[in-house]
Amino acid sequence: MTITTLEKQDLVTKAFKDALTYAEYRLLIEKHAASFTSTGHTQTEALSNYTVLNYRRMKRWDKTLRFTPEEQSLITKFDRPLNWLVITESWCGDAPPAVAVMQKIAELQPAIQLKLVLRDENPQLMDAFLTKGSKSIPKLIIQDPLDNVVLTDWGSRSQAAQKLVDDFKEENDVVTATFKETLQQWYNQDKGKSILKDLIEILRVLNLETRK
Repeated sequence: MTITTLEKQDLVTKAFKDALTYAEYRLLIEKHAASFTSTGHTQTEALSNYTVLNYRRMKRWDKTLRFTPEEQSLITKFDRPLNWLVITESWCGDAPPAVAVMQKIAELQPAIQLKLVLRDENPQLMDAFLTKGSKSIPKLIIQDPLDNVVLTDWGSRSQAAQKLVDDFKEENDVVTATFKETLQQWYNQDKGKSILKDLIEILRVLNLETRK
C-alpha cells in the first residue's frame, strides 16, 4: 500500500513528539550493553554483542569526533529550524558514526533538534522511509517544525560508504562479517568526514530554499 505525503508527515510528527533525546538514547544503549541485550523485537547473542560493540563505539566517537573551524563556521550559518528524526537500533553498525556526526551538528546549531526512535517500535514509520525497498538504518528524516512538512531524508550510509558496500556486493553478492569489520575500519579512518559532507550539502540546499 502506497503511503501518501500527508501520512508520512503525520507519522514523523507523532514519532518526533515521543522520540528520545541523544542523552536518553545513549543511556538506553548503555543499559542494554550492561545487561547483554539489545533493542528490537529479536534477541540473539549476536545482536547483544553488536550492542556492546556499538556502545563502545559511541563513547569513542563522542570523545574523538572533531570538526574543523571552517566546518563549524559553516554549520552555524545554516540556521533554518529543522527537526532531525533518526530511526535506528542498538545493534546497527552504521549508526555510531552517523549519529555522532548528527549530534555534533545539532550541538553547534541550536536550530536543529535531534531525536531518535527505534525501528522495531515504529514499523509504519520505517515502512514509509525504506531505502530501495529495505528497512535500512540509520535513517535520518528531516522535517520543517513550522509546518511539519518532511523535507528530505538521508541514510543509511554516506554516499562514499555506500559505494564501498555496493562495490563489494557486486563482486561477492553478500556482505560478509569480514567486510563489516573493514567498513568499521574505514569509518574510523574517514573520521566522519563523508557523513558530514553529505549532511552539510543537505543543509546548504535547505537553507537556499528558504532564501528563494
